[in-house]
Amino acid sequence: MILVAGSANLDFVVRASHIPAAGETVLGYDFQTYSGGKGANQAVACARAGNAATSMLLALGEDAFAAPIEASLSNAGVRTYIVRTRDRSTGTAFICVSAVAENAITVAPGANEILDASHLPPLHGYTHLLLQLEIPLQTVIAYARAAKMQGLTVVLNAAPAQSLPLDLLAAVDVLIVNEVELTAISGRDGDIAHRLERIDVPCVIVTLGARGCWARLAGELMMQQGFPVTPVDTTGAGDTFCGVLTAALSKGLPMAEALRMANAAGALACTRPGAQSSIPTHAELQEFMLAQRAHSDSPLGQ
Repeated sequence: MILVAGSANLDFVVRASHIPAAGETVLGYDFQTYSGGKGANQAVACARAGNAATSMLLALGEDAFAAPIEASLSNAGVRTYIVRTRDRSTGTAFICVSAVAENAITVAPGANEILDASHLPPLHGYTHLLLQLEIPLQTVIAYARAAKMQGLTVVLNAAPAQSLPLDLLAAVDVLIVNEVELTAISGRDGDIAHRLERIDVPCVIVTLGARGCWARLAGELMMQQGFPVTPVDTTGAGDTFCGVLTAALSKGLPMAEALRMANAAGALACTRPGAQSSIPTHAELQEFMLAQRAHSDSPLGQ
């Protein structure tokens, strides 16, 4: 069983021809609100796409923005531990999505910033703790240490990008980063293999968007190619990867198969708008993977 501890936001999404440069005003052509936040996205991905028993610790304001977030988590089958505050609004994110599916995101953390060590629920019965960096860093460290001491597997998605203290890395079993986050932790020198090797965590995974991902586990490097799709909106694709990977590992699947599932789920998420709204069901994920396998096994891949 998985516990996700992290952020929950209401996303305000504008679609436009391109992402505005500094000082530029761009007229958008569509506006929607979606439930988001890295923590909540990953919890939904664990439960919906990964088909794993999932709970989430989150903080919300006492405002109208909280209701759709709670509904989205509930509809995905995520059990929630909610810390409520009158002093902060529910977290929000302002997202511009371009015509080629690139995005720019600004987050107002709000209630996410109040989570602290005292809010962590009892960990009995959980096998994995999944964390991100949209709540206070000292809180992330406290949660990771507590879970490590109680024998849980600690998975950290080190996003947004920042350098990480050694005491946090010491409590992490699986570290997931993108290329920007890898640079923040390991520097720019060397190829991906050498940069992964410099991080003192048992398993390190770097996602490479449409190119797939690399992983270092027990000194062994493995690569999973991406799945070709026509992207609509890449928001939440990385979170979908993290949630499905953690769900697969919680079921005891080998890393290679977990990486394949996570890549497939992330690719599918790119074909739909929004964050949690883009996350596929487990049945959709299985169907997509079977179709991809059949395609690759056919003569000349045709």
